[in-house]
Amino acid sequence: MTGRVLSLGRDDDVVIALDGAGAGETVDVDGAALPANGDIPRGHKIALRDIPAGGLVHKYGHVIGEATADIHRGDHVHTHNLGMPADPTALASSDTTHAAAAVLPPDLPRTFAGIRRSDGRIATRNFIAVLSTVNCSATVAQQIARRSEIPLESWRERGIDGVIALTHGTGCGMAASGEGWDVLRRTMRGYAEHPNIGGVVVVGLGCEVNAIAGLIDPAELRTDVPISSYTIQGVGGTRAAIDNGVEAVLAMAEQIADVERTEVGVENLVLGMQCGGSDALSAITANPALGVVSDWLVAQGAISVLGETPEIYGAEQMLADRAVSPEVAARLLERIAWWEKYAEREGATLDGNPSPGNKEGGISTILEKSLGSVAKGGHAPLTAVHAYAERTDVPGFVFMDSPGYDPVSATGMVAGGANLICFTTGRGSAFGSRPAPTVKLATNRELAIRMAGDMDVDCSGVVEEGRPLEDVAREIYAELLAVASGKQSKSEELGMGGEEFVPWQIGAVL
Repeated sequence: MTGRVLSLGRDDDVVIALDGAGAGETVDVDGAALPANGDIPRGHKIALRDIPAGGLVHKYGHVIGEATADIHRGDHVHTHNLGMPADPTALASSDTTHAAAAVLPPDLPRTFAGIRRSDGRIATRNFIAVLSTVNCSATVAQQIARRSEIPLESWRERGIDGVIALTHGTGCGMAASGEGWDVLRRTMRGYAEHPNIGGVVVVGLGCEVNAIAGLIDPAELRTDVPISSYTIQGVGGTRAAIDNGVEAVLAMAEQIADVERTEVGVENLVLGMQCGGSDALSAITANPALGVVSDWLVAQGAISVLGETPEIYGAEQMLADRAVSPEVAARLLERIAWWEKYAEREGATLDGNPSPGNKEGGISTILEKSLGSVAKGGHAPLTAVHAYAERTDVPGFVFMDSPGYDPVSATGMVAGGANLICFTTGRGSAFGSRPAPTVKLATNRELAIRMAGDMDVDCSGVVEEGRPLEDVAREIYAELLAVASGKQSKSEELGMGGEEFVPWQIGAVL
């Protein structure tokens, strides 16, 4: 870093103007003055050399796009003159480093205070879930949760974190078989069986496709999980269904209260890693710092989950190169091929993923965004590739196929068993993920100040103060262990997480 310009790769075609620059102003690049030919917004790219139309543009030492017009030294490089190459998969970035376990700092804490469940899994929270089988029972489920929360306020000191209504927009008007059916049922079962769920109330309407029968087998739940299930039609209507649910919740509260937290090893963590509202600094501060944390957790036997398949597009080979077997690599690449066909079938392209906020923050193409996204995964070997909402029970760094839309992706990770979520953001996020707490990381100082009530860790010191990634990673690691031990994250303090259960909807609406 020289002055307020950040140079990331020796052979890069661009640098990042950390503070921006006005037309005619100069920035210092390794002692040489680089004049800006126009206004360069904060965090955006400025060209180091002339690039002809059709030429490839490199950042981080990797291709991030193709010049769609002649680019001159000092030009602002963004969506107006940078686009996707004709065959982006042919240019997929590879990982030039050897995947290996991290060397753990000797003073790194190795335990947290968790809740041991009857099946041996460890919980970080203790919730009662009210699960609606269909959108038609969503209001009843929400009313049960709201009316139960008030009398349960006095139970919090007895170890109950609350009641969560898990409602969604489907459950009927769908085929009773196929991929969409499997995903919905797998997601709902995953939440019912989640270690952070201490009791389950299942509410249906009574005539839906996604009927209660066969959805959740009590024999498959933990022995310490009370369950109640009924339909609105079966108990006599809406009012009776709400009263029945509140009664069931309060009875369950007596059964699951007074749980004790005990010191358990970090290997019991299942960390889901998300990014949303990314900016140009995501790939430089929060994401790679989280990657260090991921490597530390994996080295201790924990599970670290990366997802959002459209947001690794163009960088998928970096993960495939780290796969523990050809089969794992092939499964990852197969999912990329599925997404290409899926996007084409819907008349879209995967380069449509970067949002307007991403672009305003300096990200121009999905290739650029993906290079930052995979940084969250550190350098550990890739041990498994899971289907959406599939149980993540393979220790190590794993990948879960999911959309890039944060609530949908996080829902799949929690259904798969994530008992903690870490969410990096550069534009700002108001996200929570009950029953698994979310810890949010700010990528830049302005965001950390502007949304201080939402951000748990400020990672901007990597750029603003030249702090080593490991130092920032220690802050993230400490916060994750504290939250896993019961400390409320900022999103929990704000009551977030009740509306973010969003199963991936695939297939026809009939």
